[in-house]
Parts: sequence; C-alpha cells; structure tokens
Amino acid sequence: MSILEILLLGIGLSMDAFAVSICKGLSTKKLQIKHYLIIGAWFGGFQALMPLLGYLLGKQFESLTTNVDHWSAFALLLLIGINMIRESRKKTEEMNASFRPSVMLPLAVATSIDALAIGVTFAFLQVNIVYAVGFIGVTTFLLSA
Repeated sequence: MSILEILLLGIGLSMDAFAVSICKGLSTKKLQIKHYLIIGAWFGGFQALMPLLGYLLGKQFESLTTNVDHWSAFALLLLIGINMIRESRKKTEEMNASFRPSVMLPLAVATSIDALAIGVTFAFLQVNIVYAVGFIGVTTFLLSA
C-alpha cells in the first residue's frame, strides 16, 4: 500500500473517534491541554492497537480464514450495524464529562472495532504492519486531539 492509501485509510478509520472527541469536548465545561492529550492517546492508541491485533490474528489463522473471511467480516459488520440501530432508538442520553479510564476504555474500543477488521485485511495484503499501524495511530491522535 502506498503512503496516500494508508493516509486515507487512517483518516477514514479516525472519523468515528473524531466525532466522539468532539462530543466529549462539548460535554466538558473547561478543556485543558491534558484533556486533548488523554483523548488523543486513548483513541490513537487503540486505533493503532486494533489493526495490530487483527494482523496477528489474521496471520495466525490465515489458512483457516481464507474460505470464510468475507462471511466473518459480514457478520462482524452486521452486529455492529444492529447495535448502532439499537443504540439510536434509546430516548435518553446522558452526558459524561469524565476522562477516567472506565469511561474512555469503552469509547476507545468501540471506535476502533473497524480497525480490527482492517488489520485482518492487512495480513492478507502483506502490508508493512509497523508502518501502517504507526501512521493510523498518529493520524487518529492528531485528529482526535
């Protein structure tokens, strides 16, 4: 993959983290530099970690998954879509301005699930994973912070 392709992929992957970062910032009365760094570190870190985990899983199970990889990706995206629809039907919303790990961890995991699937794809495309993961993580950090 070229640098442009990885940049565009990093921007695409970071859009959900970017949106959550905006909402988190709007829920905070007074933002400080540490808030920017916390948000960027959580989202950038998980956007880098998840493709790496996906890559390692893809490499480990490459021979087993080549026949069903498209179905597993479909099932994963279907579950995410169903959960998004279910969450959109909730009537009440609560604002949580906390930056504690118990609040940030679920947000970071939720916004980086798609990056896990990308990591599995990287395993099949023979992408330089260190380069790609670093680029995706830095891109997400900058856009989220």
